[in-house]
Amino acid sequence: MAEDRRLWVFAYDIGDDVRRRRMAALLQRRAVRVQYSVFEARLSEKAARALARRARRWLGPGDSLRVYAVPEAALEECLAFGGAPLPADGDYLLF
Repeated sequence: MAEDRRLWVFAYDIGDDVRRRRMAALLQRRAVRVQYSVFEARLSEKAARALARRARRWLGPGDSLRVYAVPEAALEECLAFGGAPLPADGDYLLF
């Protein structure tokens, strides 16, 4: 059985330009940018935790990274206006 995938929100605040660009590049490989420093992705918990661990390396003193899991049942309560739509569930292959 496939691992349960849910919507994950990654939000960061990084003061250094180089670390901020590296964080964005890492997250863009697996997630959709919905705000300047906010990304959303449909991932398993294992994949989301692995991505968060990799992202932590770009944090410096005073920086922050928040990762939120949005349960499937809560998605119908979410509101999104403009920008990228909420990522649909499914398998993706990105190059």
